[in-house]
Amino acid sequence: MLVLSEFEEMYLKRIFELHSEKPDQIVRTSQLAEIMKVSSASTTEMLIRLSKRELLTYLPYRGCRLTTEGFVNAARIKRRESLIEILLADVIGFKGDIEAAACKIEHAIDNDLELAIDNMLGYPETSPSGTRIPLIERKMEPILNNLLPLNCLPPNSIGEIELIVMNDSEKITFETMGIKSGSIIKNVDGNFIFEDNILDISNSLSHKILVRVSSYSE
Repeated sequence: MLVLSEFEEMYLKRIFELHSEKPDQIVRTSQLAEIMKVSSASTTEMLIRLSKRELLTYLPYRGCRLTTEGFVNAARIKRRESLIEILLADVIGFKGDIEAAACKIEHAIDNDLELAIDNMLGYPETSPSGTRIPLIERKMEPILNNLLPLNCLPPNSIGEIELIVMNDSEKITFETMGIKSGSIIKNVDGNFIFEDNILDISNSLSHKILVRVSSYSE
């Protein structure tokens, strides 16, 4: 992946988003300038710069289209944003402005860290807002032995509970059900199964239970 400035990455991501909405149309300069909250002149200057790096094709007085290389780079930037949003919302339980925080953090992620986060989350397909996560050049490695939050345990996999990070009152519910460190949980078609019973658990609590993946099938 090319070394890009944070501002260049932001432009590529916004162009990618606009392209995804209307893939049969060019991204208009005025529309992009409005989203980036800068002047049309500044946007034109950036588009010319990105075109010189062969990341997009600039059409004077009209707009631009991403090149193949530009599309790949933009897709990865968008994927990193989505992964961080999931990490903040589902794993950390962050209650602040998730979109703004993810937008800042995404620029500090390199290929290795992206792969590690993607792997830990079980290769999610959609962001918290329901937007599909780009698959372009996505590397998917085996997830066996990964430590994941319960809500990230992939379908058709089995995990052993390794850690329950809850306060005493929250733990009582699970203790009465016999759930503790060492318990085996299955994800069968999106349902968490414990001792042949469907485990009814909120998303906020499920991300506080960490499981080690012991078995996985496509």
